[in-house]
Amino acid sequence: MAWIIIVGGIILIVLLIIGVVISSNSERALVEERLSQYIDDGSNKDDVDREAQKYVLTNWVSRRVEKTNFGDGIAKQLARADLKLKVAEYLVVIVASIFIFALFAWFFGNRHPVSALIGAGIGAIAPRFYVRTQQRKRLQKFNDQLPDMLNLMVNGLRAGYSTMQAMEAISKELPSPINDEFKRVVQEMQIGIPMGTALDNLLRRIPSDDLDFVVTAINVQREVGGNLSEILDSISFTIRERIRIKGEVRVLTAQVRTSGTVLSLIPFGLTIILWFLNPEYLLSVTAGGPICTSIIICVVLGLISSSYFIMMKIADIEV
Repeated sequence: MAWIIIVGGIILIVLLIIGVVISSNSERALVEERLSQYIDDGSNKDDVDREAQKYVLTNWVSRRVEKTNFGDGIAKQLARADLKLKVAEYLVVIVASIFIFALFAWFFGNRHPVSALIGAGIGAIAPRFYVRTQQRKRLQKFNDQLPDMLNLMVNGLRAGYSTMQAMEAISKELPSPINDEFKRVVQEMQIGIPMGTALDNLLRRIPSDDLDFVVTAINVQREVGGNLSEILDSISFTIRERIRIKGEVRVLTAQVRTSGTVLSLIPFGLTIILWFLNPEYLLSVTAGGPICTSIIICVVLGLISSSYFIMMKIADIEV
């Protein structure tokens, strides 16, 4: 028993170290890969080729996977979470997570195949849950910083800055994540990408309704003209009011959302705990045969799912 725990711990530590190294080394490769789409300089191409040789396998897998809708969706999710991982590296993390969770669940679950399947399921969900959590946190933080960004942009435009200069000031003055995103927008425009395209890329990374409102106003002003500072000033006031109202709604519906989530997870948690404590008790459910067991499972899952979605629908108030 002791040696299995030691081996599992060593495997986990090694995988964590590999993940940190890959994450830190891949950031430069990601930037060069994005810039290489627009810059076709010979010397830069040689540098990119030498850098790509260090990651032959991950680059090959990433190119193949990212051409599919599945890979493109993963790439968007990673960009929205601001995780410096390629698609292939993220898939490696998922496979490693499945293996580690399945190994530990199999060991502590009486070495039963069902225990390994439960662990594998948790391992497959864990990385995706982390990515979604990072997305929500980053999007919330971005939306909270949006009124300050608009005020800074309005002041810059009134002081005589161009739109690009105002965005550059945002990338220098405001904290993360909004400064990182506008720094990317400025860098894209500096290498020749039109402002409209750069702002559309920003919207793909930050799926915010308030940001969509701002980008639409900027694009319309560039096409038909008008006083952009006055427009953005009005939008800033509207967004501040929306954020205030959303905060009040979030507080009022927090209990409903928390109750729905907790009550929906309790049956699954108790089932997993009972399986590891007394698997024979749960296996007694299958005594009626596969058809009876399937009906019971479908009814229970249907009741839990319907209850959860009803409670979430009640708490989902659009502002």
